Amino acid sequence: MASSFSSSMRGGRGRKLKSEINVVPYIDVMLVLLIIFMVMPSSNDPSVVDLPSAEKSTKPPSDYVQIVLKQNGALSIGVKGKGEEAPETAPNRDALVKKLRTIHTDHPDYPVLIAGDKESKYDDVIQLISEAKKMGISRVGLSTK
Repeated sequence: MASSFSSSMRGGRGRKLKSEINVVPYIDVMLVLLIIFMVMPSSNDPSVVDLPSAEKSTKPPSDYVQIVLKQNGALSIGVKGKGEEAPETAPNRDALVKKLRTIHTDHPDYPVLIAGDKESKYDDVIQLISEAKKMGISRVGLSTK
């Protein structure tokens, strides 16, 4: 034993201790976790948005324009209040926007309330709000049940 100790002291090849962390196992664990999260399917469909139901916070205005969106894509528009008009169905969004423009010229200070069915597309509601804002309608709201 003394000879091996003395040879290392004289500059011979002895064992040196490494003071490094071996990161290979950590990299392996991270790659496995990455693969698990990439392969695991999402539990909810991102194209489906469940809109929350809200309580009535304020009383709706006495006179307003109501737009109703149904799940099957049916659109209707009408005036509610004193000068109530029967709601008219529109075959597409362009016809609805045209009817909204004529109602807005007749009643420029009426707000617009959009009532969407729970299963209606979120994009359709946002597009209608955008079209109403482009016409200069400042008060556009969403109707809740």
